[in-house]
Amino acid sequence: MKAFLILEDGNVFIGESIGAQREIISEIVFNTGMTGYLEVLTDPSYAGQSVVMTYPLIGNYGICYEDMESHKAWADGFIVRELSRMPSNFRNEESIQSFLQRSDIPGIAGIDTRALVKLLRNKGTMNGMITTNADFKLEEVLLEIHKYKVAKVVEKTSCKTVTVIPAQGANKYKVALLDYGMKNNIPRSLSKRGCEVTIYPSHTKAEEILNNNPDGIMLSNGPGDPKECVEIISEVKKMFDSKVPIFAICLGHQLLALANGGDTEKMRYGHRGANHPVKDLKTGRVYISTQNHGYMVKEDSIRPELAEISYINVNDQTVEGLHYLGKNVFSVQFHPEACAGPMDSEFLFDEFINMMEVQG
Repeated sequence: MKAFLILEDGNVFIGESIGAQREIISEIVFNTGMTGYLEVLTDPSYAGQSVVMTYPLIGNYGICYEDMESHKAWADGFIVRELSRMPSNFRNEESIQSFLQRSDIPGIAGIDTRALVKLLRNKGTMNGMITTNADFKLEEVLLEIHKYKVAKVVEKTSCKTVTVIPAQGANKYKVALLDYGMKNNIPRSLSKRGCEVTIYPSHTKAEEILNNNPDGIMLSNGPGDPKECVEIISEVKKMFDSKVPIFAICLGHQLLALANGGDTEKMRYGHRGANHPVKDLKTGRVYISTQNHGYMVKEDSIRPELAEISYINVNDQTVEGLHYLGKNVFSVQFHPEACAGPMDSEFLFDEFINMMEVQG
C-alpha cells in the first residue's frame, strides 16, 4: 500500500506503508545510528516524534525484547529507506514489521531518506504527516500539520508509581532516580554498581525524595521542551540546594541548568545518533557518545561563578556537560548508559559513585 510523508514546507515523499496503517502528525527528526533501531523506537525521548533512520537498511537483525529501553515503543512514526523483511540474528524474536504493527506505529519505507535528511538539515526540524490517504488535500493537511506541537510528553512517558530496583551484589548506596522519560539502562547501570535505585514519577516533590535520605539523586533523560516543565524545575532547584550529590543526563541536564538561572533553546535539527563526538575540556580527550536531544543549554547563560563547562560537542561546539562549582553536582547532555551506542563515557556513573562515597 502506498504511503505519503507530507512536510510542513509542502514537500511530499511517496513510499510504501509499513507498520500500522493509520495517520499521524508529529515532529520529524533523524537519527544517524547504523544500528540500535529498537532502542530508538523504545526510547521515551522520541515521544511526539517520527524518526528518520539515515542508515539505508533497517531491521536486518530483527527484534530482541531484551534490548528495549522501555516497556513499550514511544516513537510516533518510523521512516526508512529499506525495511528488511528477512532478519538474520540468533537473538531475533520478531520482525521489525511485526513489531511496528503490534506497537501501532505507522511508518513509510522506500523514500529517499538522504534527500529528506538534507531538507531537515537545511530548513531545520519540521512537522509532518504520515498517511495512506491518497486523496489528501495539501492545503488542508498543511494547516493541520502547522498546528501540531509536542506537548506534555514528560507527563505521558514518566512512570506513575514509585518502583525500587535492588542493587546487584552488595547494597552500597541508595539512589533516587527521577523518571522524566528514562531509558532502562540508567537504573541498570546504577544497580550493577551496588546502588539500590528508587524510581520516582516526574512530578514527585523534592521534600518526599529528600525525606527518604538518598545518598545520591539522578535526573533522567526525557522528551520535549525543558521550559515546559515549570513545576519540575522548581523541585529540581530544591534538590540542588540540598547537599545530596546529583548526576543529570540529557533533559535532566537542561532542567538543572534552568533551575539555576540558565537558559535553553531549540536546536536547528538536534543531535540524535550513536556516533557524536564530545570533548572533555579538562583532559582534552574525545569520547564517542549516544545522543538524543533537540534542545540545548545556551553557553552564554551559564554563570561562571556557578558552573563550568566540562564537555563540548566537537562538531558544533555546543554545551555537552556542566560541573557545578562547590557542589557534588554534574550533568551531561549525552547518554553515558550507552543504549544504543558506544560505552566510552560509562565511567561517568563511576564518578557519581565516587561523589556519593566522598559525601558519605
